[in-house]
Amino acid sequence: MLIDTHCHLDAAEFEADRLEVARRARMAGVGAIVIPAVEQANFAVVRDLAHGIEGGAYALGIHPLYVERARPDDLAALREAVIAALDDPRFVAIGEIGLDFFVPGIATGAPRARQERFYDAQLALAAEFGLPVLLHVRRSQDILLKYLRRRPGVRGGIAHAFNGSAQQARAFVELGFALGLGGAMTYPRALQIRRHATDTGLDHLVLETDAPDIPPAWLYAPERRNDPTQLPRIAQVLAELRGIDAADIARGTTATARRVLPRLALPA
Repeated sequence: MLIDTHCHLDAAEFEADRLEVARRARMAGVGAIVIPAVEQANFAVVRDLAHGIEGGAYALGIHPLYVERARPDDLAALREAVIAALDDPRFVAIGEIGLDFFVPGIATGAPRARQERFYDAQLALAAEFGLPVLLHVRRSQDILLKYLRRRPGVRGGIAHAFNGSAQQARAFVELGFALGLGGAMTYPRALQIRRHATDTGLDHLVLETDAPDIPPAWLYAPERRNDPTQLPRIAQVLAELRGIDAADIARGTTATARRVLPRLALPA
């Protein structure tokens, strides 16, 4: 069994067939799909979708690219939503949160300061309730780490779509994080990501699609939508890179996902 630890199944790209996509993914061996929120407007959407599919799970948070349009009371609304979800076995983490210093216009000045304020506030929430986090990591590894070290109560989580240095990878692992690997790993020129795929212990790696985004190499074209049915083939690429059997990848990454997302309930 495989776990897609990061999939935006609520996205508009799946409007016509999201339940069928989830069904086909399950038939392909994907036993669980974690659906992270990105803003207050979709907190209820991801919760209801996770409850509407077999193996569904969800996280609640405000994505760094949505911080600029967040309202002043959205952090309070997030806290209320988290408290309401604590007894929900399908609620697994705070996320998707983090910092994005790649997109022009938000990496400096007031927009960056706002991102950092929302990130730190959400880390504080995770620490308060002993929850892991799903981290958006885009040209922001060192600053993310700086804030994490100030919040020792955060229970690790996943560095989603990780593409930092070997030193940064070790730092996240030491703080209890797994590195998320997905479609980007399937490109032969993604040398740094592939080094993480082979050099990092399997007990610190998880699989993800980030669907509908980050399509694997065999789907890359503007009209080709990524979806969680691609996860078995992504797992096969990881198996080939590591020179082991795909079944070992499934067992290892599933065990890691369960460790870093301890609330994740899986079928027997």
